Amino acid sequence: MHPAPSVIIFTTLSGLGFGLLFWLGLGLPPVTGWVAFVFFAIAYALAVGGLLASTFHLGHPERALKAFTQWRTSWLSREAWTSVAALIAMALYGAGLVFFGTQWSVLGWLGAALSLLTVYSTSMIYGQLKTVPRWRTPLTPTLLLAISLAGGALLAGQITAALILLPIAAVLQVLWWVRGDNALRDSGTTMESATGLGHIGRVRAFEPPHTGTNYLLREFVHVVGRKHAIKLRVIALGLGYALPVLLLLLPFGHLIAVLAILAHLAGIAASRWLFFAEAEHVVGLYYGKR
Repeated sequence: MHPAPSVIIFTTLSGLGFGLLFWLGLGLPPVTGWVAFVFFAIAYALAVGGLLASTFHLGHPERALKAFTQWRTSWLSREAWTSVAALIAMALYGAGLVFFGTQWSVLGWLGAALSLLTVYSTSMIYGQLKTVPRWRTPLTPTLLLAISLAGGALLAGQITAALILLPIAAVLQVLWWVRGDNALRDSGTTMESATGLGHIGRVRAFEPPHTGTNYLLREFVHVVGRKHAIKLRVIALGLGYALPVLLLLLPFGHLIAVLAILAHLAGIAASRWLFFAEAEHVVGLYYGKR
């Protein structure tokens, strides 16, 4: 599928922001006053910035508020509600730390749980789509939650947790790629099954459905070269997981911590680009993309 920059920014930044809010909700690091304000400011800049970026992919951004109306059936709507609830709960919790030096633990735990629920809701927007077999797997929410927790631990300065969670996320990332490479084939979806003409034998399009480009081609039929994809996977693993771990094993320093965070952010952005670019929407079958 077409890797729209707005959606890449959204999934990368919001996951990192809500991951940091999760750790802050648990009281880690144990900060108050202006130090707490800085941590919460970073978390909100990432979470809210990512959510705002997602609206730029809408055909009518002014209608974004309608996303709140379909919470019974839509994971997008559930994400909207859980994100607002998480941000409100964590704002109140953060106010206690910043202005009163008081840790309202129950409110922090609630905000932490809602932050993870937001990331899960985001992942299920993609993970429940039957039309994209690469995404339709329990590995999708598991991977996005692991990345969020690992990135949040990195930002929160939770070195031990980050050293455990980053390798776990890396393993899940590789498993997600390996499983996804054969997902369309294993789903059994073909031109024959799509048209219902399998009983007559192999089916192929006599000519393309359209003589020019259209919305479906722009959004759902994107092809990334195999060699290009492999290079980006190496970059994603190296920058997103391996380099931060190596940096964290060095004697602690603020510069090293910043480099680890920047490397992780760049690596996850690369993996997010692949998340969309390698996703084969079944509508591509009608355009000769087998």
